[in-house]
Amino acid sequence: MDCKNCNKEIDSKFCPDCGQPTNLKRIDGHYIIHEIEHVLHFERGILYTIRELIVNPGQNIRKYLSENRSRLVKPIIFIIVTSLIYSIVTNFFHIEEKYVKFDGGRNTTVFKIFKWVEEHYGYANIIMGVFITIWLKILFRKFQYNFFEILILLCFVMGMAMLIFSIFSILEGIFHLKLFNIGGIMGVLYCSWAIGNFFGKDKIISYVKAFFAYVFGMITFSLSAILLGILIDIIIKY
Repeated sequence: MDCKNCNKEIDSKFCPDCGQPTNLKRIDGHYIIHEIEHVLHFERGILYTIRELIVNPGQNIRKYLSENRSRLVKPIIFIIVTSLIYSIVTNFFHIEEKYVKFDGGRNTTVFKIFKWVEEHYGYANIIMGVFITIWLKILFRKFQYNFFEILILLCFVMGMAMLIFSIFSILEGIFHLKLFNIGGIMGVLYCSWAIGNFFGKDKIISYVKAFFAYVFGMITFSLSAILLGILIDIIIKY
């Protein structure tokens, strides 16, 4: 028979080219449980990834880029999952403070753009990461990492920041203390430390550049969203 994935002729249980099983097992309860365990598994799973990004983010992300891409959770999945956790936590505890927010007119396109950002942090964080990546390319231009490699770095780092925001949101919801802003500061500090650790952990200037790249990236993202909203309103009006 032919492989249903790559059309290679096969006569065994697995395709010799792509590894696709000859007969896929039916999706049942056991399959779902196995997939959940695979994501949450402490070795090669999200808990393992979190631990490695706490202990030594720079080294582990560099290894992911150049040596082994099976040790950590895929970066896009990681930032979407962590952003989803953040959204669930803030909605559950009715946390009014937001990671990114806009208090302008509710009928404007700018407000709608920032409303979308609040409701889709997973995708929005990737877009924010693009702006931060641009500044990192400028401030760390001596390094040979390309745009997409730095974007992968941002997916891991910003994913961890979302978990930090989530922890402080949980504490605020339980103890009814205004802790979200502290969580925001801790998140920015972690990002600055992790990015600096990636580019040069023994140089203070690396952490300073990382901090300003993060701040400038967020400012650039916000200004771009505002300008886009204003431009859309002008086009609609005329």
